[in-house]
Amino acid sequence: MSFSDRVESWRAQGGYELVGERRLYVQRREGGGIPLVFLHGFPSSSYDWHAIAGRLGTRPLLFLDFLGFGLSEKPPGHVYTLSWQADAVEELVARAGYEEVFLVAHDMGTSVGTELFARDLAGQLRVRLAGALLFNGSMLLHLASPTPGQKLLRTRAGGLFAQLSTERSFRLQFARIFSAAHPLSAEEAADQWALLAHDGGQRILHRTINYMDERERLTDRWHGALRDWPGALSLAWALEDPVATRAVLDGLRALRPGVPVRELPGIGHYPQLEAPELAVAAIEEALGRAV
Repeated sequence: MSFSDRVESWRAQGGYELVGERRLYVQRREGGGIPLVFLHGFPSSSYDWHAIAGRLGTRPLLFLDFLGFGLSEKPPGHVYTLSWQADAVEELVARAGYEEVFLVAHDMGTSVGTELFARDLAGQLRVRLAGALLFNGSMLLHLASPTPGQKLLRTRAGGLFAQLSTERSFRLQFARIFSAAHPLSAEEAADQWALLAHDGGQRILHRTINYMDERERLTDRWHGALRDWPGALSLAWALEDPVATRAVLDGLRALRPGVPVRELPGIGHYPQLEAPELAVAAIEEALGRAV
């Protein structure tokens, strides 16, 4: 499948690195100050951040496509775990020689972030975290509202559903998680599908969604990390998100009283695509609390 000039431009700004004998797409931008490390969600890729990457001044930036996503390798028989993805983040940060980093995470990436918090609490993290900003993610899965497609992918029929996935069905479901005020554009939908379907990624969706099972199995570990991690943690929450709803935000506020929250009214699940200027403001605000 061919990519648009937009995606080709994004791809040209990075390259491929072997991590754990797997080929990952990685993009680094040089600069001064605390490096920002961006963790994307399901079922998309680091391209989610393309609208804000040029708005963050001259700071060092690190983007990656998790294994099984975007431009990275998509092994069909791999058992996809967030522990593996967290290992990759640690390795890439260490490889870059960063002394400490600030995490910016969304959706599935928020659980990779909480795994890193858990490791930090246990004294097992290889890198130093200056702080973190978490955008909408179903970290409290019992309070979230997964899409019908996500629910189906987790059933016994998930493999068949993945095999039957098409661009049309993807566009219909993906559009539903954007707000009415900032609908999904045809160009963005085409780019997101092209990256998802690259190297047959749509056929392994029932495997890459394994992170939702992990959210259930590792509830105590990850909820405890959200509650107890002593670092500078902030939230930015799009209030019209039909998946990581206001109920999730309320639950996070109860779990971690006093956590700073920047509310984003009128925005759906992808604030960095719907309102990049607001996403950048949230990042700047959270970073200011941490450094």
